[in-house]
Amino acid sequence: MKNTRLYHNPRCSKSRGTLELLQEKGIQPEVVLYLDNPPDAGALRSLLEMLDMPPRALLRTGEIEYAELGLADPGKSDDEIIEAMTTHPRLIERPIFVHNGRAVIGRPPENVLQIL
Repeated sequence: MKNTRLYHNPRCSKSRGTLELLQEKGIQPEVVLYLDNPPDAGALRSLLEMLDMPPRALLRTGEIEYAELGLADPGKSDDEIIEAMTTHPRLIERPIFVHNGRAVIGRPPENVLQIL
């Protein structure tokens, strides 16, 4: 479907569940394997705008890079956080479903139904 995309990690159960739910609803999103093809800073800013959240809210705090890069430091700027996510895409929360200019994180997978 045009304008329908899923930022997906096939190793993640929530991501797989989200894709399965969408397919059950007859939706075949463009699947973006974001670990292989991470969004650049501009694309990430666009996603954050559609999600209506600050960069820090999209961080996966349990990843080793989070600690190594000192991302818990509240002094880190949005630009620094975005740069960390583009360089280390494992830091990006997943899955992100984009549909017609809106986006939602598929945690739980049923969240994607909000924007259909």
